[in-house]
Amino acid sequence: MKLLRTVQFDASDNFVFERPAEPGEWAVSGAFAFWGMDVRALVGKQRAAFRAGFLGVNSLGRSTLAQIVNATEQDLSLAIDALAERLLSDFHAPDIQTARRAAEDEIKFAASLCDHPAGLIVAVTRSFENETIREAFRTLRPGTRTHSFAFNFIEVVDEEAVEEQVGLIALGEMAAQ
Repeated sequence: MKLLRTVQFDASDNFVFERPAEPGEWAVSGAFAFWGMDVRALVGKQRAAFRAGFLGVNSLGRSTLAQIVNATEQDLSLAIDALAERLLSDFHAPDIQTARRAAEDEIKFAASLCDHPAGLIVAVTRSFENETIREAFRTLRPGTRTHSFAFNFIEVVDEEAVEEQVGLIALGEMAAQ
């Protein structure tokens, strides 16, 4: 079995997100955290979290990247339990049974993204279209070059290419707001 863990190759998540995830946390998509919000009105760090952040299960912090890792049944159980507790305490699930069912669904969805070799990196891009949150996931392989590139893009699964340019200076300015 494979699951997602947050990964941090540099300190950028500390500047991009209000609450960065701790490296090595179990990770889920976390789109549910935006339920009921007017995501079109999000700005700055909240918008960055919506557009490109995985949710760390323990901290409820965001991570730009997650890594596919091998996991045991015990890891799965611990991840579900931790997320269920957070759903109960932070998202006001009505009871632990409901929280646990929702946590199981979220963790299983994250596991469904792991149909690739352990070690691959996963990135998410979220948008809001037709009154629905749309997520696209991409896998990346850590670069093998000794200079310039942190990643080589290797695959886009069942998605049409979306041209999107990211201005790092603009992101930094938005994060400072």
